[in-house]
Amino acid sequence: MAHPNTCSTGCPARPCPRHDHPVTLPPPVRLVRAPALAPTVPYAYAAALELPVVGRLVFTAGACPIDAAGATVAVGDVAGQAVQVMANLRAALAAAGAGLTDVLATTVYVASSDRQDLVAAWDEVRAAMGDHDAPSTLMGVTVLGYPGQLVEVQAVAVAGAQMGGRSS
Repeated sequence: MAHPNTCSTGCPARPCPRHDHPVTLPPPVRLVRAPALAPTVPYAYAAALELPVVGRLVFTAGACPIDAAGATVAVGDVAGQAVQVMANLRAALAAAGAGLTDVLATTVYVASSDRQDLVAAWDEVRAAMGDHDAPSTLMGVTVLGYPGQLVEVQAVAVAGAQMGGRSS
């Protein structure tokens, strides 16, 4: 059986020097479903980064619900803050050359002990992530850094990933 990163004739070179066709490579981030674990969760249980990858790992700071002037938005509104947090996370990832579909994993912090607040934040995070349901940890915490802050999301992504020297 040919390696998955080879041309249809089994040539392992990228691009294939003997054949006049591009080599299709798998995406570098593979979201993993664990058959032995509950299939009803709204996220992948793990994310694997296929190697060798030419690119860079991106570790974001926690994206916070602050506007361009540094003011906390949607004070008292978990869902509203989560929307701003995800917009800010998109901006941070974009500045590093990545996007939400490049995310390997997230950690979602909600300053609340009420599970309804956690679910409200999670619903917005999941909506922003779309079909890319990367592994995530959701937790309630006592307090976050900015006055009035209720939500924060930290992410790890792979930016500009290329496999074997070709964009995926």
